[in-house]
Amino acid sequence: MDRFLSNAVNNIDSKGRVSVPAIFRQVLAQRADPQLYALQSIAHPAIDVGGMDLLQRYEDRMKAEDPFSETFADMSLFTYGDGAFLKFDSEGRITVTDFIRTHTGITDRVAFVGRNDFFQLWEPSQFEAHRAQARARLARLHLSKGVSQSTPE
Repeated sequence: MDRFLSNAVNNIDSKGRVSVPAIFRQVLAQRADPQLYALQSIAHPAIDVGGMDLLQRYEDRMKAEDPFSETFADMSLFTYGDGAFLKFDSEGRITVTDFIRTHTGITDRVAFVGRNDFFQLWEPSQFEAHRAQARARLARLHLSKGVSQSTPE
């Protein structure tokens, strides 16, 4: 397994820690990622989390920009100013810090959502609302394209 797939909701303990789903920890272990890079999503109240490849993706994109441009400055602020490294404890938990809580609205539970090469942290009810909107958009697209009913959903 080399992709972050599925979703799960876990409770935050009294010390502010939450267990990362075992299937996500397995992907990270397989990739031999020593650190978790996290950044606040631009488009959603979610935290994007992945290995160093996630940080590298943003750094590669910045290399294509003029280092004196406003776009480069904005991307640098997003990548570094809205980013942080998360650490696992010995039991596979991360601490849900203010960096996470402020951007997401997470209080006592965290929805972990697989996104192929990274995963996201969401406040569960916000994730459910977002997922319902995404399904509705895809259903409209499905209907507007006249896709056959025999197409796997």
